[in-house]
Amino acid sequence: MISLFTALSTVLVVSFCAYVTAIFIPFLRRQPERPGNPEQFSWHLFIPCRDEGAVIETTITRARERFPAAHVWIVDDDSDDDTAAIVLKHAHNDVHVHLVQRRRPHARVGKGAALNAAYAALTTWLPPDVERSSVIVCVLDADGEMAHNAFAAVSTDRVFGNPLVGAAQITVWMKNRDDPTPLGDRGRFHNSFARLLIRMQDMEFRTMIVGMQALRERTSTVGLGGNGQFTRLSVLESIRRVYGEPWHGSLLEDYELGVHVLLAGYQTRHVDDTHVSQEALTSVRRFLTQRTRWSQGNIQCAKYIRAIASSPHFDTAGVIESCYYLVLPFLQLLGFATWFVLFGAAVLQVSTDGVAASNLDSPFASVISPIILFILFSIGPFAIWGPAYVARCEPSKSFLSGLMYGVAMWLYVFYTYVSVSRAFLRVIFRRSGWAKTRRNAETSNSGPVALEA
Repeated sequence: MISLFTALSTVLVVSFCAYVTAIFIPFLRRQPERPGNPEQFSWHLFIPCRDEGAVIETTITRARERFPAAHVWIVDDDSDDDTAAIVLKHAHNDVHVHLVQRRRPHARVGKGAALNAAYAALTTWLPPDVERSSVIVCVLDADGEMAHNAFAAVSTDRVFGNPLVGAAQITVWMKNRDDPTPLGDRGRFHNSFARLLIRMQDMEFRTMIVGMQALRERTSTVGLGGNGQFTRLSVLESIRRVYGEPWHGSLLEDYELGVHVLLAGYQTRHVDDTHVSQEALTSVRRFLTQRTRWSQGNIQCAKYIRAIASSPHFDTAGVIESCYYLVLPFLQLLGFATWFVLFGAAVLQVSTDGVAASNLDSPFASVISPIILFILFSIGPFAIWGPAYVARCEPSKSFLSGLMYGVAMWLYVFYTYVSVSRAFLRVIFRRSGWAKTRRNAETSNSGPVALEA
């Protein structure tokens, strides 16, 4: 039985190392592109909000300053705070700002439903003779802040200048990555830990996820995220005609939309020449709640594997990449169980036979070889991203910092064992409600706000 688990662990490790290699090389090779002309499109920003009074004022102001031609559609999902009042203040003075209000019991049922409300408001507001393929919808988080060149970066011939491209995703940065005291006066240790957690989130999005998207560019399966997601209105209408609504009930509604775009026969792109900044979480509890929701959404999207495998719009490489991503939570859970069994067997063997290193008859290689293999195949696939992050994203940081970030990333990714396990428990107990995570600026730090059980 142990030999079976050992073989299984070897297969998982080799497969994962091959995948890391497949995303690391494209990340290093990516090149900048020449910007396009955003004036050939009309732009509409969808910003779903629920109790976002702490951040929405700044988001609206910056969006209007940086993108004066864009319309901003704020969806108030029946907030208990002053979100709607803040938006109304802007809407009264600016015809480019629109408030879409939702009320319970129809409100607070998920981000997808809020985005569908914005879509309905936009299609009602638009004149019927407007060419829908030239209307671009961008989804932003309530704290989202796009770079000045965002519209130009997605208007290139490779992206929306190509009529076959239906959607695009830009890179995500963490806006508070250089905050020296993210927790204020809570003490040196707490602030140091919070800074490291913020840095790991920034590194994850700007290296590992960019690498994943670079691989997906080659397999034509770029995934969409919930912040900095661009889609043609004509594509949203195509999805609505087939599926009833553009966005659906998955807790990973952004990736689900990307799957629907591909199944509809359109292409998706990832753009790394611009970015959208968002607030990294400083609380482990809120962080795990967020990642549990993402993992559960990934599990829910596994239902699309059959449609992807049978679709004429996915080639073999696209099917393999998409299916690998969709079964990843299952592989992570399997890996967790495998490591647990092997670790238990090792502890049992040591307690029964004694430590091998203390046996003078055992060669030195029997002790040092497992350590080397552990560093190469366990720590190595994550540690390599540290120096790459410093070289590509934070050149002011030292090489030593890059090495330290790499080791920290190896420790950081252990969160997946917690989030995936919690996600499967939620699936088993049929808990699929959407949870809104508190912003750092909110005075209460008591954890996430559950919208539905």
